[in-house]
Amino acid sequence: QVQLVESGGGLVQAGASLRVSCAASGRTFSQYAMGWFRQAPGKEREFVAAIRWSGGSTYVAGSVKGRFTISRDNAKNTVYLQMNSLKPEDTAVYYCAAATARMYSSRWPLPGEYDVWGQGTQVTVSS
Repeated sequence: QVQLVESGGGLVQAGASLRVSCAASGRTFSQYAMGWFRQAPGKEREFVAAIRWSGGSTYVAGSVKGRFTISRDNAKNTVYLQMNSLKPEDTAVYYCAAATARMYSSRWPLPGEYDVWGQGTQVTVSS
């Protein structure tokens, strides 16, 4: 089983940058892809970005494209989400998730495709 721990959230002002991390442990070789999702109060969980563990292909949601970047460090079993030009509407709990089964890239944004979830890290952007 894979365990995921997010870190790096916090309170920032609009326009600032923040990087959140997700460290994976356990059966990390079984991962196919890692994803970042977010959930604001009263809203559904929203896909943010995903990266294939082998090869590094990425998929970023249109709502954050050009501002957010996902990357990975295989040696550290860690995935990062670099968030620039943050806006108040980016405020949410950010979750990382691991998918252990191969999936078409069209299914990367679907939460149900991910088997393991972290506990989340709060990101708050003030105006």
